[in-house]
Amino acid sequence: MFTNMKPTPNRWQTISNKKVYENPWLIVEEDQVINPSGNPGIYGKVLFKNKAIAIIPVDQNDYTWIVGQYRYALKQYSWEIPMGGVPLEEDILLGAQRELKEETGITAGKWTQLLTIHTSNSVTDELGYTFLAENLILGAPQFDDTEDIQIKRLPFSKVVDLVMTEVITDSISVASILKLARIKGL
Repeated sequence: MFTNMKPTPNRWQTISNKKVYENPWLIVEEDQVINPSGNPGIYGKVLFKNKAIAIIPVDQNDYTWIVGQYRYALKQYSWEIPMGGVPLEEDILLGAQRELKEETGITAGKWTQLLTIHTSNSVTDELGYTFLAENLILGAPQFDDTEDIQIKRLPFSKVVDLVMTEVITDSISVASILKLARIKGL
C-alpha cells in the first residue's frame, strides 16, 4: 500500500471567473488566477452538465458488447463500451441501466460499480462511472436520434486485445476494460 499519498494544499488563487460559452451539455469558463508560483495567469475550464456513465455487459460465456460510432469532435470512428451522459441530479445506476438498454437493448439482473474516473482533470470537471452488468437479457436497442451505432459481441479477452492494440482509445473504455481485466486476472 502507498504510505505517502497526502494531498498538498491548494495554492491556486482565483481572482475572477467568467462564463464564456454555454450549451445544453457544457459550460466553458475562464478564470483569472494566481498560479502556485505566485504569477498571474488564465485558466480555461469545461464544466459538464452530465456525469459520464459507461457499462461493460458480460454474459455467462465471458462475452461482452462494444459499440462503434463516429465521434464528431475527434473526426474519427470510435469503438468503446456502451456509455452516455446522465444529468448531475440523476442516480448513476438508473442512468447506466437506461444507457445500456438504449445502446445495446440489453438489461441486466446484476450491477456492480467498477470505476470512478476523472476523464481529463486538467481542463474539465467531468466525472465518470463504470458498471459491470451481468445476468443479461437481450433486447432491441433504442438509439437516440444523434446515434448511428454498430454493436459487436466479442469475447472479453478480445476486447482487452483491442485496448492493447489501440483500436479502443476512449479513456473511460480503456480504464474500465483494463480494470476488469485485472479483476479477472487477465
